Amino acid sequence: MGLLLLVLPWSDFWEANYFAAWPLVRGILTNNFVRGGVSGLGIVNLVVGFAELAVVLSARDRSSVSLGDGAGRSM
Repeated sequence: MGLLLLVLPWSDFWEANYFAAWPLVRGILTNNFVRGGVSGLGIVNLVVGFAELAVVLSARDRSSVSLGDGAGRSM
């Protein structure tokens, strides 16, 4: 979703959507500041998504080593 929010406001699809048919909304949607704001939300979405992915992957690595099964002990 974040990648779409990042790229879509700068494509031709953005100006051809249903809501751009209304003149007042078209002026707002085609404003570069609004496009930049939507792209900024896309960047935030991507950063948060990658941060959550890093947490999940690091928790998965830690859960693979259990303290109770005796794995990893050297005698």
